Amino acid sequence: MRKIVRIRFKPAGKLYDFDCGAFVLNKDDNVIVETEQGLGLGVVAISPLPYEEKLSNRPLKQVFRLANEEDFKQRKKNLVTEKKAQSFCLDCIKQLGLKMNLFSVESTFDAGKLTFFFTSEGRVDFRQLVKMLVKEFGVRIEMRQVGIRNQAKMCGGIGRCGREICCSAFIEKFGPVSIRMAKDQGLSLNPTKISGMCGRLMCCLTFEHETYQKLRGKFPKIGRLVNTSGGKGKVIRHNLICNRLTVRLDSGPEIEARLDELIKGEE
Repeated sequence: MRKIVRIRFKPAGKLYDFDCGAFVLNKDDNVIVETEQGLGLGVVAISPLPYEEKLSNRPLKQVFRLANEEDFKQRKKNLVTEKKAQSFCLDCIKQLGLKMNLFSVESTFDAGKLTFFFTSEGRVDFRQLVKMLVKEFGVRIEMRQVGIRNQAKMCGGIGRCGREICCSAFIEKFGPVSIRMAKDQGLSLNPTKISGMCGRLMCCLTFEHETYQKLRGKFPKIGRLVNTSGGKGKVIRHNLICNRLTVRLDSGPEIEARLDELIKGEE
């Protein structure tokens, strides 16, 4: 039976499916695989599973072989080339006065192509820059403009929580994040407190949003009149995690009560 294996080329990067053929592979094995860019060095993220061709819409590329010492030496050479290319490109950008922020360079495994990743507020005419790069390195050159969230994912860093930022650690695909999520969770709407390193709303706002929505459905809405042991009043705040709410009584004071302490018959 043919088996499928899922390969990752970058930490927290997208997973790609390959036909492992006759190879016996385990998680974290380093392998050489066929890609659209030629051969590539990847890591087994998920051990082989049975592959049903009827359920697949496209043929899978093959695992070429297990990685060896020469492959790791080639990767080290590529890292040196990438560092040199980034330094040279930054000098060229400064010389040409281009308004672009170069932050990463990647080489294909066979060193036949260099991809330069950058951010910019608008379009950039980098034709002259490409000519200078081709003349210097003699390989194919690709300039790829990406968003600020992709830059944070590729560069990594430490978030305000003190841990590695989520997009760099495990998020494979960015999802939509809205200010409504922060409001539903009762967070401060101060941009400096709910924004990540990229300057956009923190991805972690999505992690507990569904839970908060379910909890909120059990609570009376803000502004609704309820009956408590202290009298009738209006709901002014929710504490969803602690299952409590704050009520301003008609007599003036504010009290905090558990949800199950409300007296039935609320208006």
